[in-house]
Amino acid sequence: MPMPALSLSLQFGRIEQLARHRAALPRHRVARSIRHALAHDAEITVRIVDAAEGQQLNREFRGKDYATNVLTFDYAQAPLVMADLVLCAPVVAREARELGKTLAAHYTHLLVHGTLHAQGWDHETGEADAQAMEAREIEILAGLGVRNPYA
Repeated sequence: MPMPALSLSLQFGRIEQLARHRAALPRHRVARSIRHALAHDAEITVRIVDAAEGQQLNREFRGKDYATNVLTFDYAQAPLVMADLVLCAPVVAREARELGKTLAAHYTHLLVHGTLHAQGWDHETGEADAQAMEAREIEILAGLGVRNPYA
């Protein structure tokens, strides 16, 4: 079965250590990570932001006044997945350090996580949903050569 088609826009906002984050997110790796998590063709924008933009978006759209690792804005799930994934570079870098993961591996996990959210997966609706989403993430990440982020 062929991989779903993906129209990808990759954007970098004003972030510190831009070269480091660009190196961890080459376009082909971002596309591969997202495609492995897709069930349908998709149009997805990935934007890498600083803490101020991440906090503003989280406050404005989720009512939470802090920057978080990934925000998913899903607009359609079928027949075409349409979404924006916003990843906050300083939060992702801090988490990667704290978890002892490479920056690239953590970005891959969050791209998969956000892409699943864009298709209706949700870990905040109950324990069974959280376990199902984690299991799907682990399966996808294994196919991408990334170890279980929950182990």
